[in-house]
Amino acid sequence: MKRNNYQGRLQQPIHSGFTATSTTSDVIKGVDLTGKFAIVTGGNAGIGLETTRTLSAAGATVIVPARDLQKAKRNLAGVANVALEELDLMNPASIDAFAEKFLASGRPLHLLINNAGIMWAPLRRDRRGFESQLSTNHLGHFQLTARLWPALKRANGARVVSVSSYGHQIAAFNFEDPNFEHRDYETLQGYGQSKTANNLFTVEFDNRAKEFGVRAYSLHPGSVDGTELAREAPIELFQQMGLSDAHGNVFPEVAKKLKTIPQGAATTIWCATHPILSDIGGVYCEDTDIAELDLGNIEHRYDEPATLRGVKLYSLDEDNAKRLWELSQEMTGVQFRVDS
Repeated sequence: MKRNNYQGRLQQPIHSGFTATSTTSDVIKGVDLTGKFAIVTGGNAGIGLETTRTLSAAGATVIVPARDLQKAKRNLAGVANVALEELDLMNPASIDAFAEKFLASGRPLHLLINNAGIMWAPLRRDRRGFESQLSTNHLGHFQLTARLWPALKRANGARVVSVSSYGHQIAAFNFEDPNFEHRDYETLQGYGQSKTANNLFTVEFDNRAKEFGVRAYSLHPGSVDGTELAREAPIELFQQMGLSDAHGNVFPEVAKKLKTIPQGAATTIWCATHPILSDIGGVYCEDTDIAELDLGNIEHRYDEPATLRGVKLYSLDEDNAKRLWELSQEMTGVQFRVDS
């Protein structure tokens, strides 16, 4: 039996019944999450906010950790079954404090949605000297998942969903210089390797955690209109990709091809809740299905967002996954022992 997704062994569409245009409402239909507990990082904006609303509407109690609690409170006004907590993914002490508080409650954790992320950031470093996109998008979530491991096991059936991106295709993980200490900083290279890290973490974590009833998934939400992800992006980047005019306005013919936020969050909800995935884990998903391997057979065009799909084998490679796990432990100082 195929037990893991190393080298993409399980990486093929399963004809889920949904499509690229499916929404969160389509996916959550018939799912009852009453009595379940979920944590959604970045759950107060963009597709994270839609994820929070959807899980809450299905009956889950959702904890939303945020750096800016006032902003989060405003954005989540009127959403039931939500608790706000403080968390900064670039601050190890903040991660530990958040996790310790949750563990002290004695509650199980059925769904951990590692959704928060940054992109197009200029070179910044956290207090440990780590590049900010790697720190936020991967290392912070690695530490958070490790600290919450006892609560995930306690659920007797949990899922960890990491919001990755097609952007993983921009760059493999650079093990020699992950923090741009000896090479010129390129923001998209930093973003790309952080998203490759999401995929490698997922395939390795799932293989280690599945015997305890915990499964893991990574995903590309699609090219989504209306999120805050591009708030720091220089206009020139969009122009180079043929997406916008000289003023940064996305061309109308491109904008109409982008996903709505409910469509963008649909794959997160599918990975987190759909029973069709009960016996499958460690896979990279998109368009509410398991994604196709990209072996050079897919033509990608930035002006055709639907073509930005597929997953690279280097982000599912067993050696890379194990190497990243060890490096992540070393960089965070957290020994993530997935055992009883």
